[in-house]
Amino acid sequence: MKESTTTSRGPHHVLFLVDQLCEMGGAERMLLNTIRLLPKSRYRCSLITFRIDPSLEFFHDFPCPYYLFPLRRTYDWNAMRMARKLRNYIRREKVEIVHTFFETADLWGGLVSKLSGGRVLISSRRDMGILRSMKHTWGYRMMNPLFDLVLTVSEEVRRFCIQEDHLRPEKVLTLYNGLDLGSVANKNQAESLRGSLGLLPSARLVVTVGHIRRVKGIDILVEAAAIVAKELPEAIFLVVGRNSEPHHVLELEAKIAGLGIQRNVRFLGETENALSILKSCDVFFLPSRSEGFSNALIEAMACGLPCVATRVGGNAEAVEEGCSGYLVENEDAGAAADRIQRLLRNPVSAREMGSVGRKIVESKFTDEIMIQQLVVQYERLLAARQN
Repeated sequence: MKESTTTSRGPHHVLFLVDQLCEMGGAERMLLNTIRLLPKSRYRCSLITFRIDPSLEFFHDFPCPYYLFPLRRTYDWNAMRMARKLRNYIRREKVEIVHTFFETADLWGGLVSKLSGGRVLISSRRDMGILRSMKHTWGYRMMNPLFDLVLTVSEEVRRFCIQEDHLRPEKVLTLYNGLDLGSVANKNQAESLRGSLGLLPSARLVVTVGHIRRVKGIDILVEAAAIVAKELPEAIFLVVGRNSEPHHVLELEAKIAGLGIQRNVRFLGETENALSILKSCDVFFLPSRSEGFSNALIEAMACGLPCVATRVGGNAEAVEEGCSGYLVENEDAGAAADRIQRLLRNPVSAREMGSVGRKIVESKFTDEIMIQQLVVQYERLLAARQN
């Protein structure tokens, strides 16, 4: 007999399983927003992760109970012990929905959750498989029948999952990330930014935001910056984000020195003030080699910036070519430089594009829209479980 899930038992318990919480990337921000915004009268949340950095600021005010189940391998004695612990938690705490993020949570955590009996299992897929190995590919193909629903961050990721994981299309739904537009509106420009960087008021600022990894294409930004600087020496390219691959950063610094553009490219590091920096800039450039769906891109659009982005992943689902910005092919620094120069030379047109981008975010990419659509799916699956 299936457990009852009526409201007389109180809010439905949703357990989020995520591989790690060691940095504040786009997926982590979206997950925290989801936990904060789910209706408390209807859902109570908890979170389990397999690796954690407790020094991170967001743990000081975490929106739900969270637990560390240390897991380095999924096939040793510790994994068996953690599986038993997870199964017991799910049963003891009457978890009704298990919502997983990333490979270990999807495959190991998803299997343990289903073996715990009758729970709704949802997977969030957030990229184009860039972190997968062959064992992950086969693991997904075996596990996918167990998922009640797979949520993807873009239509491009949805197509990838259907094609590569052999998922039935009706089980895969695109749920775009959502922004809190109120927090965006409340952010002012970083007034001291130009002064702190020793920049003249005439400097034109091009910015990108993201943890510095090779996949993010910062080397292509450097090449584009060298082209732009020849024509517009007042153009300054700002890179906001954590140094996640130190060896790659050393390569970038050598490349910048070799091109003689040390003055034109600045690394600002990781900051909680990214929105204020965005509002202080003129153009946003996303040179990624691969994306599922970029939070930074829609944040820039929400701040009214015209955007130049590579045509990868879900970028084309946010940027409307020639209306809110430009799309260029991956690795094409020359095309990116050309579009950036167009925007810097035509500030009126650039502002108009930025305004269009802000309206796109307001109509498609808000946290209210995201939560409403997620709740609809939760309720549908809970109702099906009762029947």
